[in-house]
Amino acid sequence: MEQRSQVPANWFVDVLKLGVAGAYSEGESDPLAWQEDALCSQTDPEAFFPEKGGSTRDAKRICAQCTVKSECLEYALKNDERFGIWGGLSERERRRLRRRA
Repeated sequence: MEQRSQVPANWFVDVLKLGVAGAYSEGESDPLAWQEDALCSQTDPEAFFPEKGGSTRDAKRICAQCTVKSECLEYALKNDERFGIWGGLSERERRRLRRRA
């Protein structure tokens, strides 16, 4: 039987908007505003969190067309995201990128 990951429906929620006090000032721009333009927010999140050994092809195809791909990758690197496809790169690819930097 195939086991599917249980990705929450709200995985793409801006946690800062959930009321984290002092996260950013009222006049300050939203550091996660780029997510509104992200193509992945309009697609099935399962593609961006494949099972170990699963294909990343569909997610990367979507990322390749996304206008906020660089912001996404920057966010993932800055926040040490260890799971999923971010900015068109897998966890392994992001680790390699960090090592080279």
